Amino acid sequence: MPGLFDPLELRETEIRNRVMVSPMCQYSCEAEDGLATQWHHVHLGSRAIGGAGIVMSEATAVAPEGRISPQDLGIWSDAHADALRDTTAFIRGQGATPAIQLAHAGRKASTRRPSDGGDPIHPADDDGDSGWTPVGPTTEPYPHDDPLEVEALDQAGVESVVDAFRAAAERALDAGFEIAEVHAAHGYLLHEFYSPIANTREDDWGGDFEGRTRLVREVTRTVREVWPDEKPVFVRISATDWMDDGWTVEDSARLAPLLADDGADLIDVSAGGIHRDQQVPDIGPHYQVPYAERLVEALVDSDCAVGAVGGITTPEGADEVVRNGRADVAILAREHLRDPYFTLHAAEALDEEGPVPRQYRRGF
Repeated sequence: MPGLFDPLELRETEIRNRVMVSPMCQYSCEAEDGLATQWHHVHLGSRAIGGAGIVMSEATAVAPEGRISPQDLGIWSDAHADALRDTTAFIRGQGATPAIQLAHAGRKASTRRPSDGGDPIHPADDDGDSGWTPVGPTTEPYPHDDPLEVEALDQAGVESVVDAFRAAAERALDAGFEIAEVHAAHGYLLHEFYSPIANTREDDWGGDFEGRTRLVREVTRTVREVWPDEKPVFVRISATDWMDDGWTVEDSARLAPLLADDGADLIDVSAGGIHRDQQVPDIGPHYQVPYAERLVEALVDSDCAVGAVGGITTPEGADEVVRNGRADVAILAREHLRDPYFTLHAAEALDEEGPVPRQYRRGF
């Protein structure tokens, strides 16, 4: 089996190693316009210097109302693509592969960033903050203590979401990204549609498994249509809702081959986020990796790869996940916050040759 430092080829894109910087919201568009700033440039660029194979942007909203918070990154106009172009060029210049997570927050939109409390922002709040009305599969809100009213998407609204993902993918390509990831996890819009917890619709976009998964499949096909044949498309899913009567790992094992048929080249396997009552298991090393293993089994007859997340924090652990075939890519979030140069340090720990930049060789 390959190890952490063996390259990975997806379509005609060669990724230098199997470490991926997980998308991590920075809530740093202080002008509340969704435009990337120097913070985003340095944050993402330093992880490319640090040796990761894939450097992925945070959840990047495909529409203004698709932001989690007013400070989220966006890509709903040409100006947003322009603001990211220098960053993708820099990432590529360091030998890493620039990736973007295309996202719509659905009913979890219009909230204050975590450092400001994370509470919903109602439209025209008395304190001067201007929120907006989020959208979802139904009018049922996310169960905040002070929930927002939610607008249920009608047929035209659903079609506008698909169109927004299409336009965002086109702009992401123009901005220089080589991988597009469809964000369909963590209780955001696409996850809301496929989860029976959030989607109680009885039309063609709800009801049974086929109806509830229709939107994530349609968006995946749409992104694949505009993304070049030689470049990969990822889809991040929540493998389980961690709730009774919710989405299950076996549902994910059923969905994954369908997404592969729709053009997905890697399934990024996370979990949870659909409801506050979720029962999160004990969080420890590799606590979500078994979900990735199940999808590796489900995709055995496919060329679609699998990425694992959840408690991967050490060089040895990341290498174990890949070398034992539990996943094709080790995806790390918090460890990359603690150590932007995780991959270079991992190469030292594993006695591998890391992609040390010329300017840093005296330190490694």
